[in-house]
Amino acid sequence: MSMTPRSAPVGLRLLGGVVALLFSGPALYLLWRNFDESADPFGLLGSAPTLEPLGRTLQLAVAVSVSAALLGTFLAWISIRTDVPGARIWRVLLPIPLVFPTFLGAAAFIRTLSPGGLVSDLSAEVGVDLTRDIRGFSGAWLVLTLFTYPYVYLPVAARLRQLPGSLEESARVLGDSPTMTFRRIVMPQIASSVMAGSVLVFLYTISDFGAVQLMRYDTLTRAIHTNHLARPPVALALSLILLVLALVVVVGERIASKRLVAVTTNRAQRPMIYRLGRGRWVSWGVVSAVFSLAVIAPLATLTDWAWDGLRRSSTGGRSLTIDSDKVIESSVNTLQVSVIAAVVAVLAVLPVAFLVGRYRSKVGSWSHVVVVSTFALPGILIALALTYWVRSSSTANDLFAGTMLLLIFGLVVRFGSLALGVTLDAVRAVPGGFHDAAATLGAGKLRRFRTIDLPIMGPGLLAGGGLVLLSVMKELPITLLVAPLGFPTLTTRIFQSFEDAFVAEAGIMAVVLVAMSSLLSWFLVIRRADHL
Repeated sequence: MSMTPRSAPVGLRLLGGVVALLFSGPALYLLWRNFDESADPFGLLGSAPTLEPLGRTLQLAVAVSVSAALLGTFLAWISIRTDVPGARIWRVLLPIPLVFPTFLGAAAFIRTLSPGGLVSDLSAEVGVDLTRDIRGFSGAWLVLTLFTYPYVYLPVAARLRQLPGSLEESARVLGDSPTMTFRRIVMPQIASSVMAGSVLVFLYTISDFGAVQLMRYDTLTRAIHTNHLARPPVALALSLILLVLALVVVVGERIASKRLVAVTTNRAQRPMIYRLGRGRWVSWGVVSAVFSLAVIAPLATLTDWAWDGLRRSSTGGRSLTIDSDKVIESSVNTLQVSVIAAVVAVLAVLPVAFLVGRYRSKVGSWSHVVVVSTFALPGILIALALTYWVRSSSTANDLFAGTMLLLIFGLVVRFGSLALGVTLDAVRAVPGGFHDAAATLGAGKLRRFRTIDLPIMGPGLLAGGGLVLLSVMKELPITLLVAPLGFPTLTTRIFQSFEDAFVAEAGIMAVVLVAMSSLLSWFLVIRRADHL
């Protein structure tokens, strides 16, 4: 007979409820402040200052979602289910754009295509003017598409690996063309993955601040940032509109996903590989072009800026406004806040994972929904809620204003959901019989946790923490608005350098950030992909 308790301990349920309350705090506070400040979001909804950024936000989010869905699905299909040259290498390389913060990509494209940029210098040698000002919708769309398509690529690629090839083989035997087979057999089975990835892209786009700020494209996030000091009621009203928009998207995706075809997977069966024939090298060229735009071009641009700045400084030109001490300081601060936020996030969601995975508690289920839903809460709204909270309360201002605690809290709320899914899988991986046997032998709860749970859950917990760590390293709005004075991170210094037109300094720190992110991605995420 199993000795595992049927109901969760009271203390664990209480802890899970507290976690849910803390995670929902910023959204509830914004809601309350809208009515307390008489922000009148419904009245503003009909005004031009609201309708225009809202319309631009929706236009950009829809365009990026559609293009990322098409591009991510195409790349997943080509690299997983065809004989394109270098398919195995592409499977590793194509997710790399996630390492770049979108504002880095925006800055790279802006400066590269502007007069005096890398493209301008190269085109001048052949007598062709290729300089362009891509600021605005087209630039924001291009950058966000290139750096968010992996959100679609990763789940679709995973699903394509799992789909049994028997149905496709039968369709081909019956005379269906590859295109017909994909439309009738494959697409219905990967639709849920495409939709899930597209929703992530949509949420990312409506919450993005850095790229639209540099591209000078006025979306809701940019309008919120512009008004949060000068006109707080307007910023509050806009934040509530953005929050409702995010929740509508999440609820709509949940409803739509229930109507999609249920998929049966078979990991033991190899997926069907399609022969491209003469199209092999054409497909390779398309994949190479996407990778060049999303990875090689921005990386080459950042490296060129860094090298040019170092060269000029060493030959008596303009002195750099940063030195090695500032770069090291920003790097250490970035690692410090990222590691702390990752550890706290895993510890915070662990009680919820136990409630859901081991006890099937109703409190756990409710807490799970709350934590996962916070992924739809844009970072700028979390920063706005925390900023207004400490300003409106003298007690909060004395205790938390300008502290690391406030920054860590905001980052954990923003990215804790990334750790929850992996942590939940880690909890479910522990066989219940191990606990029953240990309890029979007299081992207490603490000893069972230390000798059974931790060794089995360890790799999964580390992978979940790695996802949070890498996301925190790229986060801009929360770090920009909530970080203590005198606590610069790589993202805040890079962004400020771009705003001040110190391109060389931004390039140096950007290369450091990308190198750190790539190294940590390999050790914490890619090597532990089985736990994600």
